[in-house]
Amino acid sequence: MKEIIIQNEKLVLLPQKAIYWEKEEALLIADLHLGKIAHFRKYGIALPPQSEDKNWATLSRLIRKWKPKKLIILGDLFHSQYNDQWENFVDMTDRYSDVEWILVKGNHDVLRDNHYHRSNLKIYPYALQMSPFLLTHEPDEIFEGLYTLCGHIHPGIRMKGSGRQSLRLPCFFFGTKVGILPAFGVFTGLHVLHPEQEDKVYLIAEEQVVPISI
Repeated sequence: MKEIIIQNEKLVLLPQKAIYWEKEEALLIADLHLGKIAHFRKYGIALPPQSEDKNWATLSRLIRKWKPKKLIILGDLFHSQYNDQWENFVDMTDRYSDVEWILVKGNHDVLRDNHYHRSNLKIYPYALQMSPFLLTHEPDEIFEGLYTLCGHIHPGIRMKGSGRQSLRLPCFFFGTKVGILPAFGVFTGLHVLHPEQEDKVYLIAEEQVVPISI
């Protein structure tokens, strides 16, 4: 893990692709895309169903370790239309009912309202202001005086070795006005970023969070 200061707030970057915000005792995650594997399997794409279990196991471990008062999801909680993975999520919110579950909706959060109402989620359609941050899904949501924390991009960096060797790794990205969390869920892909000199990037590699020089 790696402690950083953004807007005078201590944030702990975790190799499980989450942020712990110390003052608020809050875990921040983005882009779980729960149910994505079941969605693909429905249409004949042979993905291993047990891969979805990794999402649940990682999320449970984070909650038990950090004991957050809030768990804030920065969009794309669920990948598409309803499947039985939603029931697993409802069970998890019931199991950890002492945690305040918050969802800032993303473009993939298209479930019917009756499904959301069965969970313990508190839902914000576009953004949540928690000074000094604006918590949202997409990086184009910017409010004057607030630093945006978001997801959506699934940020990654391409690391080049000798010859033509290269490796893409997920990362945390912090620009001058916007910070982007890596995608939490499995099988979510990466979008390779090209940071500027003033940006700060922290790679996730072998269960470590590593700052890199631009």
